[in-house]
Amino acid sequence: MRSIAVFCGSSEGASSVYKESAQALGRELASRGIALVYGGACVGIMGAVADAVLEAGGQAIGVLPGFLRSREISHKGLTELIIVETMHERKAKMAELADGFVALPGGPGTLEEFFEIFTWSQLGLHRKPCGLLNANRYYDSLVEMFRHMAKERFMSEAYLESLLVRDEPAALLDRFATYEAPGIKTY
Repeated sequence: MRSIAVFCGSSEGASSVYKESAQALGRELASRGIALVYGGACVGIMGAVADAVLEAGGQAIGVLPGFLRSREISHKGLTELIIVETMHERKAKMAELADGFVALPGGPGTLEEFFEIFTWSQLGLHRKPCGLLNANRYYDSLVEMFRHMAKERFMSEAYLESLLVRDEPAALLDRFATYEAPGIKTY
């Protein structure tokens, strides 16, 4: 695994645990020689994960729509900053660059990015691991909702099992290393 895309909040959240988890993930990525691909901002836990990667000697690649750059939130110290036109182009570029996907805690934008990439895996558009770093049990309710979807047969058990959820970055990345994609969804 050469690179992982991380979707996360532009806020630090209500608990210091979220920032600490982002920093731990950044250090773990750098220690394994895995490049970070992320939204390109210097704020919130987005900035925290990028700073941690860079401070540990790793590579951080940001993908930022131009309209956000003009709001002066782009990270100035990245290995590479790729400017795109739209949010759609951002997600496509991140998907192209990444060998796997992790969602840290975040808001609706984080979930939208993660849901799209997780849906793409079910449709066979990629066969890369998708995981949730469940810092401070942030994603417990979402994981329960996915279980409910599977129980009610709106999602297959294979895709429920393909969603990798761990509380610690090292455990999540260990699981990424052994990931095998389920079969492609058919009707």
